[in-house]
Amino acid sequence: MASVTGTSMFLTSLSKQALVPCARFSTPNSVSLSMKGRNFPSITLQPRGPWFQVSCVAKPETVKKVCDIVKKQLALPEGSAVTGESKFSALGADSLDTVEIVMGLEEEFGISVEEENAQTITTVQEAADMIDKLLESK
Repeated sequence: MASVTGTSMFLTSLSKQALVPCARFSTPNSVSLSMKGRNFPSITLQPRGPWFQVSCVAKPETVKKVCDIVKKQLALPEGSAVTGESKFSALGADSLDTVEIVMGLEEEFGISVEEENAQTITTVQEAADMIDKLLESK
């Protein structure tokens, strides 16, 4: 459920017990989201015609660091385009490269990635999301 007032919007989710506030939008650049007492630090709004999509994503600085590590580990030429949507395989990474990327991320962020989680990472964004989640749980 959503209500709109001027440039503000308030979303609620329906639960079995009651309406639960989950998001407040003051401007397109100001978004906060809380679900079941958990706050999400970085949210993007993506216009979709008259609608928009809300995505909870890693902090931009985390994505940038992951991009830099991926470029370094894969020895990509200066100026190579690596974004959150970049797939490791599309950048030329094989399974060994992916293991080395994960090891580089563990070292840079001071985290430990479980093997089963490491095997599911296919994009820069997935890696950054996992990192922020691990750092939050520390």
